[in-house]
Amino acid sequence: MASAFPVAGLLLAGGRSSRFGEDKSFAALDGTPLIDRAIGRLQPQVAKLAINSNTDPALFAETGLPVLGDPIPGFAGPLAGVLGGLIWLRKTSPEIVALVTAAVDTPFFPENLVEAMMAQSGGRSLVMAASESGTHPTFALWPVGLEPDLADYLERGGRKLHDWMARQEAGICVFPAIEIAGELVDPFFNINRPDQRDAAEALLKRR
Repeated sequence: MASAFPVAGLLLAGGRSSRFGEDKSFAALDGTPLIDRAIGRLQPQVAKLAINSNTDPALFAETGLPVLGDPIPGFAGPLAGVLGGLIWLRKTSPEIVALVTAAVDTPFFPENLVEAMMAQSGGRSLVMAASESGTHPTFALWPVGLEPDLADYLERGGRKLHDWMARQEAGICVFPAIEIAGELVDPFFNINRPDQRDAAEALLKRR
């Protein structure tokens, strides 16, 4: 079902996965690669979807989605991926008002992510997700008008997501814990290490 909102989605998969030991995008959880799980959760929420990755785009060919490399070389962090997404929208989709980002290594992120953020922002202000464990700036709604300020920040050497969010006075959209197999789980539980993938696997097997 197509999204009711004029919002695009971007799956952030541009990191080097150094703590995990392999590209997390293709690591399986409950028999499904993390990239496919993320697509399944975000695609129904947005009008169009792309992937931010600095690996060979051919690896994502089966997804059928555009793959956007960082416009800044040298693994400049998630903000560089966001900038690439905003540039992509400006060039291809002037009708889109905002970009919603989600990290590929977060398998349980909310299926109402876009709806909740749009209710708070209307597509006019920067909003990031939060849960009981804190804020999660890789999950955010970015109005397209932020592109010039973000480009300037990166060109001046800025890289830190939390610093950028503070400078922009980003709003906070709070999401409650979700229940899986009778256990309350942070919806932004993310997989940085193999043992965290194992924990998520065990949880799903108890479901």
